[in-house]
Amino acid sequence: MKSKSAEKVKLKSFDDLFGTDTVAGAGETVTSVPLSQLHTFKDHPFRVLDDEKMQETVDSVKRYGVLIPGIVRPHPENGYEVVAGHRRWRACELAGLEEMPVLIRTLNDDEATIIMVDTNIQREDILPSEKAKAYRMKYEAMKHQGSKGDKHTADAIGEAAGDSGRTVQRYIRLSELVQELLDYVDENKIPMIVGEKLSYLKVEEQAWVVDAVGNSGIFPSKVQAEQLRESSETGELTEGMVYAVLIRKEKEDVKVTISAKRIRNYFPESYSREQIESVIYTLLEDWRQKEGGTVDAGNTV
Repeated sequence: MKSKSAEKVKLKSFDDLFGTDTVAGAGETVTSVPLSQLHTFKDHPFRVLDDEKMQETVDSVKRYGVLIPGIVRPHPENGYEVVAGHRRWRACELAGLEEMPVLIRTLNDDEATIIMVDTNIQREDILPSEKAKAYRMKYEAMKHQGSKGDKHTADAIGEAAGDSGRTVQRYIRLSELVQELLDYVDENKIPMIVGEKLSYLKVEEQAWVVDAVGNSGIFPSKVQAEQLRESSETGELTEGMVYAVLIRKEKEDVKVTISAKRIRNYFPESYSREQIESVIYTLLEDWRQKEGGTVDAGNTV
């Protein structure tokens, strides 16, 4: 008698069985594979969390089983590498199952990477760091396949995921950040556009930024990040300069608006605007000379 792991179901139509738009090859076979034979995708960029959504998936698996099979490819050593279905795999483990239905495909690294990214990238709870790493992996895979030029490749990736090509390029830049800065982007402590500018710093320079932020509690602004990038590109950036840029307070122009009607109350009606201004400037100059021009205004304003 055949074991359950060897059972196979021949499909005339994949959609007829699973009610999904997932593409399956003609006559493709669904196979039940022991969970012990599954391996995670190398450098898999997406989190698999035991959160509320995972519990919903576990409940569904317990009640209905795995409705949509995962996609795997033969592992070079033994068993199978999961290309699509890491969350389903984890749900099966938590549900106490020993096997999971999968489609076994012969895929090269680039083909597997593209499928892995495309089956995850449109989830709503993806962090910037996950998207950055995933877009980088798919970008490199498409380039290996002979994609036409950087912009064309980024546009193609964005079209599949609902992002513009420029947005894709920004995410790919984020993948150049050291992990600590990437974590700050995930936590919304550093905006994406700031992270993009910091990604052009050398690894050692980024480490200086991490230390400076940790010691000062100040996160770089867009302007400050641009200053750091410019200094890095000219070879002038030092650790001390990073601190100086972060803690520097931009001088704010003091703007004072005085009601013309109120000012007019202090002058005869015959005084022209020029005469009023002359008196005001004379009084201010007299005040500056008497007070030295450096004292705190205190309650005099």
